Amino acid sequence: MDTKYFGTDGIRTEANTFPMTPDMALRIGQAAGQVFRKMSPHARPTVVIGKDTRLSGYMFESALQAGFTSVGFYCLQVGPLPTPAVAMLTRSLRADLGLMITASHNPFQDNGIKLFTPDGIKLSKEKVLEIEHLIDNPSDIRLCKEDKIGRAVRLDDAVGRYIEFCKTSIPKEFGLHGMRIVVDCANGAAYRIAPKIFWELGAQVVRIGVAPDGLNINRNCGATSPEAMCRAVEQHGANLGIALDGDGDRLIMCDEHGNVIDGDQILAFVGAHMQEKNQLKGNGVVATVMSNMGLERFLEDKGMHLHRTKVGDHYVEAAMRENGYNLGGESSGHLIFQDYATTGDGILAALQVLNVLRQQGIPASKIGKSFQPWPLKMENLIVPDGAKAAKVLEKASVKKAVEKAEKILGDEGRVILRKSGTEPLIRVTVEAQAEEQMLEQLGMITQAVEAAF
Repeated sequence: MDTKYFGTDGIRTEANTFPMTPDMALRIGQAAGQVFRKMSPHARPTVVIGKDTRLSGYMFESALQAGFTSVGFYCLQVGPLPTPAVAMLTRSLRADLGLMITASHNPFQDNGIKLFTPDGIKLSKEKVLEIEHLIDNPSDIRLCKEDKIGRAVRLDDAVGRYIEFCKTSIPKEFGLHGMRIVVDCANGAAYRIAPKIFWELGAQVVRIGVAPDGLNINRNCGATSPEAMCRAVEQHGANLGIALDGDGDRLIMCDEHGNVIDGDQILAFVGAHMQEKNQLKGNGVVATVMSNMGLERFLEDKGMHLHRTKVGDHYVEAAMRENGYNLGGESSGHLIFQDYATTGDGILAALQVLNVLRQQGIPASKIGKSFQPWPLKMENLIVPDGAKAAKVLEKASVKKAVEKAEKILGDEGRVILRKSGTEPLIRVTVEAQAEEQMLEQLGMITQAVEAAF
């Protein structure tokens, strides 16, 4: 059975439009609370609630708080905090549930909800379906007795707890003295925390994207717009740049020359180092189908392998946990270091990369030269009726175009055709060793998909 409201990464859509409305948020709080209250070993079940810096976050925070307290939950509110910090605090505080109000890298007008289990892991499909059933059947929700209504408590030291957690992932002798680093926080959830961590470790920090006003999150800054970071690195003569997205779970970097370093290059660089130091578990790296074939060939040449999953960091995390890997991620910058975290964490990932750079005594430009990427291009096609995206992909004409392209490319290329889990889009991706061939097959498949609308 397919989920109705939850996509690949929780619920996400334009704020004040269904299903991201205050009344739905209240019901989500009640439904999630009832599902996890049944599993709670505690007399006083608790939920950690964080948010990014979107204007609509205040509205959803209040509605969710009302929903959870009405079914007996205590709400530990942490305010603007990165998504991975909420996952960490959920584990650390022995809470029954974690919740993040965010639309990640989307513009301010969107918002969403991500949920975490007591172990800081994103929910299974089974749990999501239980919650959705209660959302659609509110008569099945059991409000608690008057004397069992929950409370809302502000956790004042949440920032400090997360900062110390990040620092425990690196050696005590690690320091950033003598380095100048640009830190772009996307005017998002990490705007207070990220610059402070790198400054406390000794770096001279150039801060950008640290003036949120509720409307400017991800606007021309952050991991989805790394140009601002690159310009700042060149302008200030920095050693490297770090760009996070709106909820701080994604990392994109640039080197001392302002050249962008994506997640695949980071996985190759850190993976090779961990293998050399006998720290890499599973003798491989987990990534999604979107990771470049250049990464796969690089790992094979080093005696490692690439384990691919569906798109979504929760699929990567699940494969790592089930198969014993400790390094994985996405080319978009969701990087998971399973020895320390259960989800993508931009700040923690940046610290791991900096630790390797310090150990090897090399500049950041070496990271981006780990392997030669194969030419790859993605076209995002807007589906007039987003609900029909799956039907378009099942059309015989579309399947025939894909089969034809795959036959032409053979072992020297790939075709990836999928519908977005968060937007009314069909994403067409073609990768090949020869750029001309890649562009030709991309054009052919794109035409076939558009004709099927």
